[in-house]
Amino acid sequence: MPWVHGQHSEAFHGIVDLHALTVTDSPGVIGDQTLKLAAALFAIGLDPNVATVFVQSHVPEHSQLSWVMECTVSFGELSRMTQFKDKSAKREAEFVSAGLFTYPALQAADILLYDAKFVPVGEDQRQHIEITRDIAIRFNHRFGDTFVVPQASIPAAGARVMDLQEPTAKMSKSSSSDAGIVYLTDPPATIMKKFKRAVTDSDNEVRYDRDTKPGIANLLDVLAACTGEKPVDLAVKYSQYGALKTDAGEAVVALLEPMQEKFKELREDHAELSRLLRIGGERARSVASATLARTYDAIGFARP
Repeated sequence: MPWVHGQHSEAFHGIVDLHALTVTDSPGVIGDQTLKLAAALFAIGLDPNVATVFVQSHVPEHSQLSWVMECTVSFGELSRMTQFKDKSAKREAEFVSAGLFTYPALQAADILLYDAKFVPVGEDQRQHIEITRDIAIRFNHRFGDTFVVPQASIPAAGARVMDLQEPTAKMSKSSSSDAGIVYLTDPPATIMKKFKRAVTDSDNEVRYDRDTKPGIANLLDVLAACTGEKPVDLAVKYSQYGALKTDAGEAVVALLEPMQEKFKELREDHAELSRLLRIGGERARSVASATLARTYDAIGFARP
């Protein structure tokens, strides 16, 4: 997995529980999901002594720098963010948090605190990296060189995994149904069932074309991400949709099985998870506090 292979290059992996407040309003949910995600990150192979895995709310500098970012980004820029427009439109009759609007400012703080040169993201997050770059450049122009201007690092395969039931929409836990979503902890039988029921089309031709054959392209993208091959090269190996669905499902099962065993062990040991997160939190805060101090000095705040 790319995150595991790249963890030796001073990598920071934040579990962004503050961001979760934009969609969560029930007590106890965020903490439980935080530990669940931490277990998953360690289970895939992130080494707590190498990669910095931490919880966002444990590092108060994220919230402090976020305000500076909000004052550096414009209302118009935030208004143009695709994710805000899409998500707020879906919740027209519901409560729409202001945090959903200012989300990119906190995300910019998440990135800029750690002098990140490259940010591994899916294709759907490219716009968030672009606005982070704009914020960093504007701040540097106003107050002097302070932030590293990051770049998006988008994988060649699997950069945008789509819903198996709605292949024109990205696979997301906020979907109205989980029939097209594969979770890291799904049992093998459930994963295979979801892939075998994946929506395709009626012409029975296997070729890689995201525009006209989104369902097939998505299956090929998933299989390519699991095997390291190119989607277009995989397409020529199949003449039937059924075989492609089976192979894609089996590849995902094979990829996840070792992780699921380790995940189960960690998920049941809250004390160990908390210990591992403290290691990352202390390391993250030592870097974040230096960046925040540098930022305040650049602005010229009166220091205590």
